[in-house]
Amino acid sequence: MKKILSGIGTLLVLFLLVIMSGDDESEDPNANVALNDNFAAASESGDNWLIYWYVCGSDLESNYGAASSDINEMLQSEIPANVRVLIEAGGSNEWKSSFISADRLNRYLFDSNGLHELDSMPDGDMGDPNTLADFLQFGRDNFDADHRVFIFWDHGGGSAFGVCYDERSENALRLNDIRSAFDSVFQASESNPPFELIGFDACLMASYDVANNLHGLTKYMTASEEVEPGNGWEYTGWLNSLGQDPRMSGAALGKAICDTYYSGCENSWTEDMATLSVVDVQKMPQLRQAYDQFGLEALQKSAQNPQKFFSQLGRHAKKAENYGGNTDEQGFYDMVDLADLANRSKNILPNTSQNLINAIDDAVVYSIHGPYRTKGNGISGFYPYDGGEGFFDLYTEQDAASLVHKCLYYYQIYGVMPDEAQNLLAGATVGGNYRAVKPEQPVALFNLSDLEDKPVEIDSEGSAVVTLNEQQMDQLSSVHCNLVYIDPENDVILYLGSDANVIADWNTGVFKDNFQATWGMLDGHVVYVEITSEEDDYNIYSVPIKLNGMACNLQVVYDFKTEKYKVLGARKDVEKGEPADRNLIKIKAGDKITTMVNAMPISGENNDFTAYEVETFTVGNELTFEDQPLGDGEYGYCFEFVTPDNNSVISEMINFTVADGQITTSKVE
Repeated sequence: MKKILSGIGTLLVLFLLVIMSGDDESEDPNANVALNDNFAAASESGDNWLIYWYVCGSDLESNYGAASSDINEMLQSEIPANVRVLIEAGGSNEWKSSFISADRLNRYLFDSNGLHELDSMPDGDMGDPNTLADFLQFGRDNFDADHRVFIFWDHGGGSAFGVCYDERSENALRLNDIRSAFDSVFQASESNPPFELIGFDACLMASYDVANNLHGLTKYMTASEEVEPGNGWEYTGWLNSLGQDPRMSGAALGKAICDTYYSGCENSWTEDMATLSVVDVQKMPQLRQAYDQFGLEALQKSAQNPQKFFSQLGRHAKKAENYGGNTDEQGFYDMVDLADLANRSKNILPNTSQNLINAIDDAVVYSIHGPYRTKGNGISGFYPYDGGEGFFDLYTEQDAASLVHKCLYYYQIYGVMPDEAQNLLAGATVGGNYRAVKPEQPVALFNLSDLEDKPVEIDSEGSAVVTLNEQQMDQLSSVHCNLVYIDPENDVILYLGSDANVIADWNTGVFKDNFQATWGMLDGHVVYVEITSEEDDYNIYSVPIKLNGMACNLQVVYDFKTEKYKVLGARKDVEKGEPADRNLIKIKAGDKITTMVNAMPISGENNDFTAYEVETFTVGNELTFEDQPLGDGEYGYCFEFVTPDNNSVISEMINFTVADGQITTSKVE
């Protein structure tokens, strides 16, 4: 029998009644900088700069006016005659700006004399590479420039999805589209790229594949590993920095973008998960070699024992800093920080992990990160958290993506090696085309048959325990717990969610519960909670709610250092295949929150949980999330066994009966 704190409240009882009824940034501790000559002056003070700004407004503009807000920021900057901004705006159903129309492409020039309309352009698709190529050609034909910068503005979705999701056409620019458009206008050069910097004011684009795609086109890349908050880049600040010192290098410009961005996030209270980095794209040959060798060692190890290797790699990927949520509720974008993954994988990939970390450190010349994104090193890579159900096919179509990693994850997803992988293992040179298609008969590498409804024992201390053998652990990337509330009187089971709060020993195979009869509650209200990220210093949770009537997922962090939760904000729900929601909504006093929970009847034939709206409350001065006593009653607890390909089963259920400050553990009758 377990003992718990007294003072059990009646919160759950009330809940059941409701549901039944219805600026020296260089010293910033959050900044990482490589002290080298990247930041030395790169030009003469009188050199001309041309900044191409490709503004695909999408729903960020039609819903929030975010593009118009950034254009207004630009108009507040002071730039000299030798710095000009060439703008193309479109891709939105509605524009908040009075001078931009939704039924055409809008082309403007901003210079020291203000904003000038250049062309009355016909309508066009911002997600079409021909539109991008035409804009590039127009800039090259009409404006001399000693230094060129290109900025993509809109949604981003990482290596597979790409950037610039046109709201009207629902098309986006994939990496191949971007490369073909630039190659049609400019001659790529490793030693003298045509662009000083190419940047992405968009989510999830600071990846190996994006940087590799730009090799020969630009000296530097600036982008974010994580989903960007709605405030985005701070255009007044970094344009003023360039105006004050047009001699700066692309790296120095990227640093100015990072520093002003982070300052803007702090002013908007969105810095917690902010990331932005500056990558020296001319270092890609060394990084490409290190990444390919890392993947090749992984492919070799997987060929020897695929279940064991992929389960271990999956555990490292789960713990490594990853981006975009990677859950059913938030969508899967399959992006992981490469250096963090490599560092955690040294035990299974000892020959190549450190070389990859070194190459990343050499390529990333500057980065900023918020307090809950401290493990990121500035460059992410693809990892199929969803088991290949979403973006894997798109990823394999991108020429800049690593052939060996395409083969590695194909093997993990489909259970068979493509011919290209066999050639690589036989000593073929890394490179060439990837032609593999989904096999007619995929092989399931991971077998959960003997873990489904696995018996749970009760030890002498009243803890629920499962013991796994080595073969069973070789099927798994993680073990979570699931909790339900059982109310026979009202014939209902409430699914409260999942957590990683399991006492796990992967060496012995012993997994114990850590149930204390508490659960995370929102301002004292019972909610469904799902763990989405397991880091060394913090966990991140998703809580489905309705915020002022809109379906959202609340983002909540539990900080192990402070032993407290923090509500970061909310993001609206997205459909599968859509870009990540960039607008992190900060919760403010007066907001209306409707709590949600999943429920099903105990009796009858319906075995599916259904989401219910429970109660609506008004936020006061501060929204709190805390572990609070659940209340007396009967709770069902299961271990959830999760495979690297995102399948899972649960153990048999154990009952925890809570009464008068004590927990009694028993088998379900």
